[in-house]
Amino acid sequence: MTQTPAGPTEPDVVDILTRDHQEMVELIARIEGAADSSTRRELADTVIAEVMRHAVAEEMYVYPVVEKHVPDGKEEVEHDKGEHAEIVDLMKELERIDAADARFIEVVRDLEAKLRHHANDEETDQFPKLRAHIPYDELIDLGKKVENAKKVAPTRPHPHAPHSELFHKTVGAGVGMVDGLRDKLTGRRAGPGARASKARARG
Repeated sequence: MTQTPAGPTEPDVVDILTRDHQEMVELIARIEGAADSSTRRELADTVIAEVMRHAVAEEMYVYPVVEKHVPDGKEEVEHDKGEHAEIVDLMKELERIDAADARFIEVVRDLEAKLRHHANDEETDQFPKLRAHIPYDELIDLGKKVENAKKVAPTRPHPHAPHSELFHKTVGAGVGMVDGLRDKLTGRRAGPGARASKARARG
């Protein structure tokens, strides 16, 4: 079993992905209590962007490692990719619905349930296996790759895009650039600093 060094350490990939889960769930939980539809839309756009970055980074770097090193990893990854596809479909639907529409909150609740389920599966089952089968230094390096991937990943759901390492590494950065341009042109607050600025606004 992989040993984690004693004393202060860098965050590994499990720390990073777990933090992502917590932040995404906290953000989406705030949507229903938002004071107006414009705030609901802004929060939803931020959640969508964060989930997309997280999912793409997992598919680029984490899932190939799970397939290679974790027992029955290939089956686990196929299950996870299926859940990602369901989440992407819900986010696409959320993009299309007016935030003032009653259906908007219904889709938010469906998305929240899917996110919580997916996060719980990974945190209780898959993440402990990663730490058990992969050396600590490699988990640190994997975490750095995930953080870098999130910086260039798409910020909008693309239901017809393959959930594959090859697609994300060859085409994904270009899709991310187009999404970033669209965000800038439309004033959509989904850039890398959106989550931090919201955290400051709450403080």
